[in-house]
Amino acid sequence: MDNQKAQNNSNLIVEKASGDLQNFDISKLKRSLLNAGADQKTVKEIVDDIQKWVFNGVTSRQIYTHAFSILHNDNHAAATLYKLKQAIMELGPTGYPFEQFTGQIFKKLGYEILVGVVVDGRCVTHEMDVVATREGEQCLVECKYGRDQGKHVSVQVPLYVRSRVDDIVQKRKDMEEYKGFSFQGWVVTNTRFSKDSIKYGTCSGLNLLAWDYPKGKGLKDLIEKYKLYPHTILHHLSDVEKQKLLEFGVVTCIQIFDNPSLLKSINLSVVKIKNVMSELKSMGLKE
Repeated sequence: MDNQKAQNNSNLIVEKASGDLQNFDISKLKRSLLNAGADQKTVKEIVDDIQKWVFNGVTSRQIYTHAFSILHNDNHAAATLYKLKQAIMELGPTGYPFEQFTGQIFKKLGYEILVGVVVDGRCVTHEMDVVATREGEQCLVECKYGRDQGKHVSVQVPLYVRSRVDDIVQKRKDMEEYKGFSFQGWVVTNTRFSKDSIKYGTCSGLNLLAWDYPKGKGLKDLIEKYKLYPHTILHHLSDVEKQKLLEFGVVTCIQIFDNPSLLKSINLSVVKIKNVMSELKSMGLKE
């Protein structure tokens, strides 16, 4: 691809999932492919193909689909990780699997977790999506799951969660079993927060975790750091089989890797179990 063509491509407009428009930036595609584990040769092949194919007004989703199809044919393991954001979206349609997934993140961080529990506040009772407890610290977590990548969580959500957390803390600070505890409120989403949400969360002491927020420590970063990939990322499981695992409360690849008998429980053949386990190992999961 010559420099003139690349320069012309930089003037093309891409429509993001949010509907926002931005200039086409091939470096973002390169980074995402490298982060997924594609080698330099494969990245160059895909980038060259995309630069020849891309057009003004293309959507970020179209770019992803085009790149994924090439990567999948060349490198199944890298294609699996490149699919990460879409795999999180496939945890739906209800929000409960995402609550389970969020619980697994806190569990990996050393917390004991409860998912979907009713908690007494000073004034009223509340259903908390995740309650995570570790060494005198308790996190009260609200999860906001969205199937639209362009969605932003509005400021009304952290305002609402802050008041609920405060009501629970007012009750628990006088309970003997929580003597000496510190409490934190959290909102976790697989999409993004509005600017006002972030401003309010920072000001009020409410922890916010989104796909790419906080920068370098967002949901995507935690998933990749701890290899907490959702099982919806797997190519060797059908949608029906993934749904059966969700019904068992299984939401991550690590849960399957640590307990392969789960695959027998959904009646997978010996050959298919072998293929799934091989795919898990290709993602860097180890004994």
